[in-house]
Amino acid sequence: MRTLLSRLCAERRGGVMAEFAAAIPVLALMLMGGVEVSRYALLNQRLDRLATVMGDLVSQEESVTQADLNAIFAATSSVAWPFDMTNSGNVIISSMSIPPPPAAAVAKITWQRHSGNLAVSSKFGAENATPTLPNGLSIGTNQTIIAAEVFYHFKPFLIGTLVPEQNVYYRAFFRPRVGALTTIGS
Repeated sequence: MRTLLSRLCAERRGGVMAEFAAAIPVLALMLMGGVEVSRYALLNQRLDRLATVMGDLVSQEESVTQADLNAIFAATSSVAWPFDMTNSGNVIISSMSIPPPPAAAVAKITWQRHSGNLAVSSKFGAENATPTLPNGLSIGTNQTIIAAEVFYHFKPFLIGTLVPEQNVYYRAFFRPRVGALTTIGS
């Protein structure tokens, strides 16, 4: 019996397998965490780009119609790929302006349109309301600002503790380049 025990203690061939078996859960957790963090970073990059692209496309128009906005909204899936903006996201485009005198010098959201099925509201307010503007952003008399807001409900695939389920939000502001864009044409 003593020789059998001494032979087992001297055996080294299975030692690497035991160490590898102990390291597998740690390596798998690191791999899954890396995938989830990378996916979250990609989502933030895509949503930032989407807010910029949507606001920029609208602000380049001389006048805008609902058909124009529908065509612009159709581009959201291409810009946000591989993320599903139809079911998990929403893009809201708002036009905010102060009309020329003699009208009251109060900013209003002159129109607002959205695409996507995520139930969210604009952080600036509703159409025909006075907008809640971020600090440092102001609208002058006879000026318009186009605001693009992007919302996305992020659900992790693998590990919800590293990057929890949450709503991600980005916004971008542009001044119209050619037209006033205070109304939506037919």
